[in-house]
Amino acid sequence: MKIDYRQQDTGPLPLEGIKVVEYGVFHAGPGGGAILGDLGAEIIKIEAAGGDPERYWTSVGALDMSAPNGESLMYEVSNRNKTNICLDIKTEAGREILHRLVKGADVFLTNLRKTTKTRLEVDYPSISRINPKIIHASVSGYGPEGPLEDIGAFDPLGQACSGLMFVTGTEFPAPMNLGILDQATAIALSHAIITALLVRERQGISQEVQVSLYGTALWLQHPNLMLSNALGINPCISSDRSQHSPLRNVFCCKDGEWVMCTHHPDEKYWDRFCRVLGKPELLEDPDYTDVKGRPLNNAALNRIFDGVFATRTREEWMTDFMANGLMFAPIQKVADVEKDPQALLNQYIRPCHYPGLGELNIPGYPVHFGKSRAGIQSSAPQKGEHTERIMQDLGYPADAIAKLKKEGVIC
Repeated sequence: MKIDYRQQDTGPLPLEGIKVVEYGVFHAGPGGGAILGDLGAEIIKIEAAGGDPERYWTSVGALDMSAPNGESLMYEVSNRNKTNICLDIKTEAGREILHRLVKGADVFLTNLRKTTKTRLEVDYPSISRINPKIIHASVSGYGPEGPLEDIGAFDPLGQACSGLMFVTGTEFPAPMNLGILDQATAIALSHAIITALLVRERQGISQEVQVSLYGTALWLQHPNLMLSNALGINPCISSDRSQHSPLRNVFCCKDGEWVMCTHHPDEKYWDRFCRVLGKPELLEDPDYTDVKGRPLNNAALNRIFDGVFATRTREEWMTDFMANGLMFAPIQKVADVEKDPQALLNQYIRPCHYPGLGELNIPGYPVHFGKSRAGIQSSAPQKGEHTERIMQDLGYPADAIAKLKKEGVIC
């Protein structure tokens, strides 16, 4: 079912005409397919009779993720823009249907384990024999080689082994929630597929591309790993705000709302910072400003500015900061973002009527194209919702479809 945006874009979709066959579960793989669908690719999701387990993943601890239909809202996130065929590829007839789908596809996408792909004959050698021009895209937990090559993984496990759980400088490991690494891996996957499609067009080369949770987590930390490996330092600085310069810190305002500031280099902004906040005397005090015009004694300075920020509301402070070229941002909760004018005006959040959920603000595609459009095209399909239509498109007559249904090959 199509998404009814309150304001429709115009122009062609960048990946119109590209067909993707997907056989995957949960988010890191299917999320990549959903992104390609945002760009206009046709995504056919093959789902087994038991269904993608993500359909039934409705809770994380005390968090209830149930949609009105009783399934997980995460399934909607991972499977927007797709059509769905319910198919048993373990049967001979099911494999024949799979082969027909693959012959007409540009991309085959999966995130099954290495041995499972081989057993089900959906690995690259098997799929490329059916369609030598296809791009085969795989997602794994830890990469295609090594002792963990065939071990399953979820988002928190990729965070755990990559160091991501310590990036905020906490003493104890703290996972980022929810699905942050899964989504980053889905983005990396879509990037890899689009690159491979371009290589095929320009160089005539078809190939397999592989991404992993672990690899993506390390890529996200390129600055951290560079600093750690080259300089032998721990770049995951403490989250104790008293240790940080007031030019790169968080402050609570009179109304209980928080702001974040980040200013580099210190000597460029320290003078302006002190004057806008009504503390010019700090600039002449050698206990608080060095000879190069940079702040000293962070803990004491933060105590001083805590008192200053407590005298006015966040909106009042932000007005002054913006007028004086200081770089502050309001610290918002996730629920605040959907009404943020900056997000709405740039269509990073899009108002729409969403099937089953009613009026809703949802994320838009984060890239602006001058002459193309992108964004969610349709809601996630029900299991087997498009089976008959897909079978008809493959050339199966009605009696053959009925027979395959009766045999349990399709449903």
